[in-house]
Amino acid sequence: MTEKTALTPGTHTTPPAKFSHGVKKGNILQVAGQVGFLPAEPGKPPTPAGPGLREQTLQTLANVRSILNEGGAGWDDVMMIRVYLTDTGHFAEFNELYDAYFEEQALTAPPAARTTVYVGLPAGLLVEIDALAVLG
Repeated sequence: MTEKTALTPGTHTTPPAKFSHGVKKGNILQVAGQVGFLPAEPGKPPTPAGPGLREQTLQTLANVRSILNEGGAGWDDVMMIRVYLTDTGHFAEFNELYDAYFEEQALTAPPAARTTVYVGLPAGLLVEIDALAVLG
């Protein structure tokens, strides 16, 4: 049986509850919901990237990518992305940011499937993203 491994890049703080930022088992890698916190600074609490959707979205995608990379994966390995927005009014702007970001990633495989839902997040957070990757 393949061992399950927790993934915590150096850019991330310890999760606030009993979960992993990412887990890998065999060729499956699941990234937990990530938000737009700036890279971790030793001894300091997580800090949001900024008040705007743009800053938070780009940082959130960078945080997801760092967990994928920690597990030996990249965006081309991602099969499913789930996006959680706090405001339905952010949908069009988010899509523009998302499209521009993935255009810059120069994917060589078809883009991942995606679902977007609307949720409540802690005060100040506008977006959360998780991802499922399959390697090999």
